[in-house]
Amino acid sequence: MDYALLGAFVIVGLCQIMAMVRVLIGPGTGDRILALDTMVLNAIGLIVLMGLSQGIRIYFEASLIIAMLGFVSTVAYARFVLRGDIIE
Repeated sequence: MDYALLGAFVIVGLCQIMAMVRVLIGPGTGDRILALDTMVLNAIGLIVLMGLSQGIRIYFEASLIIAMLGFVSTVAYARFVLRGDIIE
């Protein structure tokens, strides 16, 4: 189990770095928005892996809160880019 968790940490960490590169050099705004959403998902994955490795349940609750905030922020940013205004 320890090797599997270590491998998962490495893989998700590499995915986080690749998404960060896409945010920095993305060709368009849409690509950057998707990369930010991917970074939120990777962060949730890292938090869940921390919870699994340490055996503490609070990490799972924190990952749920971050998932809700990440979804709302992605939608708000996409609406701002498309329409120029978040609230109608």
